[in-house]
Amino acid sequence: MAGIDEVARLAGVSTATVSRALSGNGHVSPGTRLKVEAAAAQLGYVVSSNASSLASGRMKNIGVVVPFLNRWFFSSVIEGAQQALLRHGYDLTLYNLSGDGAERHSVFEHFLLRQRVDAVIAISLELTEAEVARLHTLEKPLVGVGGPIPGVRTLTIDDVAVARLATEHLLALGHTRIAHIGGNAEYDVDFHLPTNRREGYEAALRDAGATRDPVLFQSADFTIQGGYHAAKQLLGSPRGRPTAIFAASDEMAIGSILAARDLGLSMPRDVSVIGIDDHDLADFFGLSTIAQFPRVQGEKAVEILMDELHPTVREPAPSNIPLPFELIVRSSTARPAAE
Repeated sequence: MAGIDEVARLAGVSTATVSRALSGNGHVSPGTRLKVEAAAAQLGYVVSSNASSLASGRMKNIGVVVPFLNRWFFSSVIEGAQQALLRHGYDLTLYNLSGDGAERHSVFEHFLLRQRVDAVIAISLELTEAEVARLHTLEKPLVGVGGPIPGVRTLTIDDVAVARLATEHLLALGHTRIAHIGGNAEYDVDFHLPTNRREGYEAALRDAGATRDPVLFQSADFTIQGGYHAAKQLLGSPRGRPTAIFAASDEMAIGSILAARDLGLSMPRDVSVIGIDDHDLADFFGLSTIAQFPRVQGEKAVEILMDELHPTVREPAPSNIPLPFELIVRSSTARPAAE
């Protein structure tokens, strides 16, 4: 296989320029970069990852830590991050922290500190002061996705506002008995997402003077199955059946749609359903939802890290960046049927 010297001779540049052009570390003009890449391709030259890391002090690898892998939202954020990292020539190492506290401690105490990653993206994890300090001591850039973390650049979704918007959509249609399927205590951990979404739901009802009945709440586990069983309890009630359901995730909302159908109810005539996420299946089910663009969240996290790893003259990102969300109305919501 050709070496870097041959690539340099063919491109008419120095070996240092070849190294900068192919590694992405350091400034090279666009024209020179194209000339070097063409020479490398012609000769079949591939940059040695070991040599590149020794020269730059970097592994070209980003660590991503997540609390769950078996949820559409988390896999979508990871997908967005991975695609962005590939464009920048970086690899991704994934750490799934769905186990016990000892597993999480081991990742932050040992795995991430073995100098095998250049930076870390924490998705929906409320990092402790000690975890942040460990990474900062080793000068590893860190970006959080999901909520504010002191001393860390973060991308934050306003879960109270998201839930309020979903509930206000149902209220605007004329619904007053609106049920909520939210997370149970097991999921009310990092950033308290279930609590915040329930708070937004209750605040919207309170401001509208609508019923806040405890029997209109059911907890579930953010899965289709969990939403199905919770909706069966709500919709199977012989008295005071809700005319609408706000589920804290699209997967639970899809479960609610399936439960309504199994009970012989028509959607949206008998019951309206709205969720949060804009899941890949939401359009298929005609589900109204609040989109929170998880793939974009992963891409934005990588952009912030690249600015830290490869500083430019651009203004640094603010410490806390609000994430966008949008109401998408489909066929699962409508005005309640006349009494």
